[in-house]
Amino acid sequence: MIPRRPASPLLSLFALPIILSLAGCSSLKAISVSPAAGTVVLTAIGQTAQYTALGVSQQGSAPTTTSTVTSSVAWSVSNPGVATISSTGLASAVGAGYTQIIAESNGITATSDLTVNIAGSSTGTTGVSASSLAIIPGSQTVSSPGQTSQFIAIGTASSGATVNLTNQVTWSSSSIQIATIGVSTGLATGVGQGSATITALYTNSAGAVETGTATFTVVGGTTEKYTAVTITPSSQALSASGQTGQFVALGTSGSTGLLTDVTNSTQIKWSSSIPSIASVSASGLATGLSAGTSAITAELTNTDGTVVAATAAAAISTTAAPEPLLSLTIIPSSITVLNLLGTGQFLAIGTYSTPPYVRDLTNSPSLTWISDVPSVFTVDTNAGGNAGATAGLVTAFGSGGATIIAEATSSDGSIQTATSTFNCPQALANPNGNPPTLGTCVQGTQAPGLLSTLTVYNEGLNTTGWLVTASSATGTSDVIHCGAGSVAAGYGGSVCVATYPVGTSVTLTAPKTGAAFGGWSYNCVPQGAITSTGPNTCTVTLTEDDTVGAIFN
Repeated sequence: MIPRRPASPLLSLFALPIILSLAGCSSLKAISVSPAAGTVVLTAIGQTAQYTALGVSQQGSAPTTTSTVTSSVAWSVSNPGVATISSTGLASAVGAGYTQIIAESNGITATSDLTVNIAGSSTGTTGVSASSLAIIPGSQTVSSPGQTSQFIAIGTASSGATVNLTNQVTWSSSSIQIATIGVSTGLATGVGQGSATITALYTNSAGAVETGTATFTVVGGTTEKYTAVTITPSSQALSASGQTGQFVALGTSGSTGLLTDVTNSTQIKWSSSIPSIASVSASGLATGLSAGTSAITAELTNTDGTVVAATAAAAISTTAAPEPLLSLTIIPSSITVLNLLGTGQFLAIGTYSTPPYVRDLTNSPSLTWISDVPSVFTVDTNAGGNAGATAGLVTAFGSGGATIIAEATSSDGSIQTATSTFNCPQALANPNGNPPTLGTCVQGTQAPGLLSTLTVYNEGLNTTGWLVTASSATGTSDVIHCGAGSVAAGYGGSVCVATYPVGTSVTLTAPKTGAAFGGWSYNCVPQGAITSTGPNTCTVTLTEDDTVGAIFN
């Protein structure tokens, strides 16, 4: 008998990778996320919730297996202003609201959700309901802009127990030109020279509002600097008979980009290039004296000596206007609202040289309403002359204040302007010396923007045969064109994003593609019965940024 030779170790080494390769030949088929949607509600900033991802895989023709893939999927949230999530699925609350929790691997996605409801649970996890609030330290000073200091909010319960409420109060600064402060962190940053009052507001479990204040001083640096000045209107036509027209100067702040009415500022100097044609007062009021054109200049000198200037034109004619608008007034001179999305109605009253001498020009198409902070405080105008218009109506989309300008054009071409103020204060004072009430116009709050972003993606398993389309708010087709191969065709790819005005109802369409259609995410209302072959449509009304998933299997 010939003895059998033992297997070669080298041969075994070559065979091993083949065996390992076959054993590792598996494919991820699906993902699920737990806890399920609608089950996780956090009640305080900083609270956490652990999400777990389970993957269904299959090796060749073998039966499917389920395993934990929490650390191997890519985690994300649809609304990072509500929560963040780590690479291991640990979600942390950062603000009140709702967000989707998304797990993704190789184009396969699964979702759950998370709600952060801080109202009624401001004591967080401490178990202490503060009856008083103090800020430590009471004052801090930095030497120059850009330097930071940390404030701490300490609450004291009726039992005498204390708790650190730094991340549970609402922080604000009385002047963001001097200092800003993290609305939920208490970290103050110097911006410009001066002193600002730092305020912390806290609502305890009984619903009472406690407040604490401190002082933050920036020693060095300069006061707020203007980088530009503009004049409105850019030109006026006046009569040489002494007709007057008001110019308004608006300064642009260097740090914030906001506009400020500087018409009567001590830093502004008005001048006329030809005073014999048109004179101009220290408050920007031009007077026609003789025929011709004169340049009206507003020159603004910053505290550091730098100068910015702008020029407008005053065209003076000898022809008297048949019915000149002599003056314009806004009523009331100021409006204050107490809540985000609060509105206030201004009226524009014109005084004429002929009867009727006083006229309501609020909705006149010859009058234009202007806000110097249009992204936060919008004002309606009626340039189209529509009946039943709401011109002069201002809406607060954030905190602070704005200058509202009315600009009227008379039949002779002359222009008159008037200004007023609109405010949504950071804190609302109570009478009799009581602490301020926590209003909704505190620094850091923001109503839904004037525009909403809609994101569309595929929640299903079919990544090759799907398509979702939608038009813009003005009817432009294929603004959203999501689907396999759409990048190569010049479209949005597997995730599409489009911007619409707040309140827009957007109709999404899943046309016939050959892929089995399984439905829409909960926030898009189907239009008709869902069919597997399509086409299928749904409608989502945007009140803020939103995400819609389409399921193709």
